[in-house]
Amino acid sequence: MTNVVESGPGEVVLEARGLVKRYVLGEVEVLALRGVDLAVRRSEFVVLLGASGSGKSTLLNVLGGLDTPTEGEVRFLEHDLARVGERELTRFRREHVGFVFQFYNLIPSLTARENVGLVTEIAENPMDPAEALALVGLGARLDHFPSQMSGGEQQRVAMARAIAKRPDVLLCDEPTGALDYPTGKVVLEVIERIHRELGTTTIVITHNAAIAGMADRVLRLADGRIVSDERNPRRLSPAELSW
Repeated sequence: MTNVVESGPGEVVLEARGLVKRYVLGEVEVLALRGVDLAVRRSEFVVLLGASGSGKSTLLNVLGGLDTPTEGEVRFLEHDLARVGERELTRFRREHVGFVFQFYNLIPSLTARENVGLVTEIAENPMDPAEALALVGLGARLDHFPSQMSGGEQQRVAMARAIAKRPDVLLCDEPTGALDYPTGKVVLEVIERIHRELGTTTIVITHNAAIAGMADRVLRLADGRIVSDERNPRRLSPAELSW
């Protein structure tokens, strides 16, 4: 039996055991995940590091219910995500998970407030869109369209949209990948603030090793496997990071 990678005290929110993800592309088989074991606890901040093709995004997609494993178990609290249908996965994503991607996926014809409002219309206990935008520092840009905003501001609108439904888990896939250094630092400060003020379990995947300093735990992936699990003795603030 493999050992599940865990952290300190606290309720386990996400857990994976023996996670395998296999893709078949024509005659080629790609093994994206190779028996991943993982446990993430409530309010933990985890950074997943790894090169392109290491399995980071695949793992995040499986944990977030965007994809299903070929083999193994993945659980959110008492819910078995590996053995439910698409309706149940959609409900899980809608009620419990906020996603932030490298590209913002905003609707150009809607204002910041309206983009965030799309999520609040389907959530059970959402924030007011203005509250979510204020939390990411955009309280004065409620009625601006994406074309009137910088890349960093658009990413913060995407983050407001992700947190407006008060998710249990925030999953960020290369959130600074399309941004320059100063703007990336601002986005990291917003992620840290959300984690601190809302207590959201946060997982950030990145190829930028410097970002690992702001995490409770750092997991490194290579060739579809977790090859190291380290706990930072002290979490750094985004202002202390440099790359």
